[in-house]
Amino acid sequence: MPDGKLWAISDLHIAYAENRTIVEGLHPASGDDWLIVAGDVAERSRDIAWALRLLASRFARVIWAPGNHELWTPKDDPLQLRGEARYRHLVEQCRTWGVLTPEDPYPVWEGAGGPARIAPLFLLYDYTWRHGDVTQEEALAHAYDTGVVCSDEFLLHPDPYPSREAWCRARVAATEERLRACDDADVPLVLVNHYPLVREPTRILHYPQFAQWCGTELTADWHRRFHSAAMVYGHLHIPRSTVYDGVPFEEVSVGYPREWKRPRHPRVGLRQILPAPGPRARW
Repeated sequence: MPDGKLWAISDLHIAYAENRTIVEGLHPASGDDWLIVAGDVAERSRDIAWALRLLASRFARVIWAPGNHELWTPKDDPLQLRGEARYRHLVEQCRTWGVLTPEDPYPVWEGAGGPARIAPLFLLYDYTWRHGDVTQEEALAHAYDTGVVCSDEFLLHPDPYPSREAWCRARVAATEERLRACDDADVPLVLVNHYPLVREPTRILHYPQFAQWCGTELTADWHRRFHSAAMVYGHLHIPRSTVYDGVPFEEVSVGYPREWKRPRHPRVGLRQILPAPGPRARW
């Protein structure tokens, strides 16, 4: 891959016509380019299929990690599967399109800036990123009282798990074992998850009570414990570049039109991950 680059983007939300236009305009710079899609492509199965199939037809390889929106079960979606069954169905669909998922072998990027193993993760959240010294029940009650409630509470079903946090803990345990097995100083990981692996990026949220739907304390040391070249995430709709413990963290979301159309909002589009392009513009 002499001319290829590894790019990333997330939170395409193509139910919005303006965002669909953005996706229609995404093209590789080279025939060797890879693309990471870090979740929240869309809510409805037909839109997810349209976007991932389009991108897979353009990029040499597309790697997808699910967001919370793909796991919703909207009443007007013909695909009425819930929870784990919905996720597994999307994985099988991705395989027919040639898109890699968290259930596939982690591919190794051999191009400029490599080698690096791209690890798409599916971890969810467990309400441990609570605001203040309160219980989970108190944190949720406060969120409902203030009207800052993630739609997951109504649309993201954890079946067959008893709760979303139980599903999260099962995913974390299985993923941790898998990462441990492939950890290699000579081939560092590009960790890809819809949610950040550390809590620090959520500190600037306008509504701090929303952080409980943004990750888990169980992954707080993963970027240090595993040899990591970068961590790619979305979900927060605050695109920026930060560094934690020497590891670049890249928030690559597009977000909603009302957000990216604001004055001084960072330009939306593909973010180069490898080769590392040097200093980034910060939020």
